[in-house]
Amino acid sequence: MNALTKFGVFGATFALVFVIVVFPGCAKRGTTINSEYANSEMTTEGEAPSPLYYDFEDVLIPSELDVNRKGSFVYHAPGFTAGVLALTGRIDLNALTRFFENNMAKDNWKLVSTFKSPRTILFFNKMNRSCIINITEGKLKTAVEIWVAPTT
Repeated sequence: MNALTKFGVFGATFALVFVIVVFPGCAKRGTTINSEYANSEMTTEGEAPSPLYYDFEDVLIPSELDVNRKGSFVYHAPGFTAGVLALTGRIDLNALTRFFENNMAKDNWKLVSTFKSPRTILFFNKMNRSCIINITEGKLKTAVEIWVAPTT
């Protein structure tokens, strides 16, 4: 074998090993919420991190979503919080919808209605408050807006 052929075999072998090693790692980077996580019952080590409460003390947020402070506006007063919380992350639309449907009920929110299209909108009510969750799945990230407002 001449040097060029040896380099071609080495290059092809290296490329194959690179693809086998790197692509499975990339597949894990795109986060999805599995059915167990949608119920927020995963707590053992090595599994998805626990969901969190941010500005709204009764709206649980998956930890894969990052707060977009530029797109958020939340008003805090004693005994009262309202506004919009904007978030983004790489999460499957259907699993995220199930997550909110399951966990909002645990915080005593009642699902009033749902619109599903390229955008999913969930309407929840609670005594003296309403919540609208707008989920839009993009090519790279899923955008979520959570609106909480008082009702009369």
